[in-house]
Amino acid sequence: MSTRELNFAYKVRHALNENLDKLPASTTEKLASARKLALSRRKKESRLRVFAARHAVAGEAGSFFNEPFSWLARMGLLVPLIVLIVGLTSIYQFEQQRRIDDTAETDAAVLADELPLSAYLDHGFNAYLASRDE
Repeated sequence: MSTRELNFAYKVRHALNENLDKLPASTTEKLASARKLALSRRKKESRLRVFAARHAVAGEAGSFFNEPFSWLARMGLLVPLIVLIVGLTSIYQFEQQRRIDDTAETDAAVLADELPLSAYLDHGFNAYLASRDE
């Protein structure tokens, strides 16, 4: 039962309890019979019991010896996460360095060439530089 349904049921119960004295006898009888019917249809409690073996060392409840592979399970989750973080960081650093190297190469080529000032104002030259960056 969801929280919303449970809140609705509490509100209905509260409203019925407030006006219980004002209800006619026939309505009260109908509600009592509906309650009996609902209780008869309720799931019965299971009498089956399950035996679960538990290994324990005397005097050491909750110690490392009760769960010998729990640290392996934690490492099984932690190691891939660390590898993922290191891998993504390495890829980011590599791409940043590549972008810096490309920009430095373009800047060095522009500074080494003897171009007239009008070349820097040309839209074609800007398009050429943009195409080299890609």
